[in-house]
Amino acid sequence: MAHRDRFSVVGKVTDCHIYEGDGTRPITEENVRVVYTSRRVQFPDELGAWRREIADEEVRKRAAGEPYWWNNPRFAVESLVVSRGNVREDPQVTLSLLDADYYDFLTTSLNLGRTLRNGSTLRKQYLEDADPLDAPPWMFCSLGVNVAVETGKDGRMLFSRRSARVAGPNASRWNSSANEGVAANHDLPESGEISLHRVARRALREELAVQDGDRVDLELLGFGLDLRNNQWAVFFRAVLEDLDEETLRLRWSHGVEDKWEHDRFAFTPADPESVLGFIHGTESWSPCAPALFYLSVVRAAVRAQGGDPGARLLVEEAERRVLGRG
Repeated sequence: MAHRDRFSVVGKVTDCHIYEGDGTRPITEENVRVVYTSRRVQFPDELGAWRREIADEEVRKRAAGEPYWWNNPRFAVESLVVSRGNVREDPQVTLSLLDADYYDFLTTSLNLGRTLRNGSTLRKQYLEDADPLDAPPWMFCSLGVNVAVETGKDGRMLFSRRSARVAGPNASRWNSSANEGVAANHDLPESGEISLHRVARRALREELAVQDGDRVDLELLGFGLDLRNNQWAVFFRAVLEDLDEETLRLRWSHGVEDKWEHDRFAFTPADPESVLGFIHGTESWSPCAPALFYLSVVRAAVRAQGGDPGARLLVEEAERRVLGRG
């Protein structure tokens, strides 16, 4: 039984459910409330044993001098509530988080198809036979901030392909321009107030060498759920106002904090037909990346038309032209 619709574009049906946002208007930073509770997410005993297997294997690999996964502190999504406020019905978001870590995430993401003692699997029990949004918090030990990047000086859209060296199911797949998992060691300040916008700026800095002093027009466009891997995705659009492709590539040649996370970059003109054409002609995408880039070009079209939400129809026309080319 299908409990959540899947985003589709240029003939590709993805495993991404857009939970909030259509690209026509941003969610302002002041309308996003992140509630953090210092309480550790708890696995059932059976999954706790799976987690110990992962931890023991990573300890073995580290001792042997082999590549291993570092267990950094993360968050589990307890709930995501979206409401409407004021006369304009602007979206207001409350995101509730609990403590988790990277091995918690791997326990579920790597074992969605593993048989449980009851004969079912995590995928069947929580994602197929029930509404994924009703799954317990320990099923959501990943919250990823994904950014679609446009260069302001030459109007190019950036696509990044994840390296085979990264952990998780999206290795060697085309993905957002930059993305980071929300992590306690980076994103939980002493005040306890987590900012998704700050996480997006961290993703730009660590993965693309876009520094805090660079002018960035940054907008939060929505939230999606990766139905294949059971991960929440936060969608941002970022226009690098003073940068172009040449400048970015030169910076990357000088070094990037997390350069190893990507093995290829591609730029296209940022107009809808070019972006959708790249999606149509490219295989092996992470589940939510096409939705992110679609919302981004819709937002650009709306802004170009003075805020008219009807400009999303221009993107639909571009999609028909791409499909018409075969």
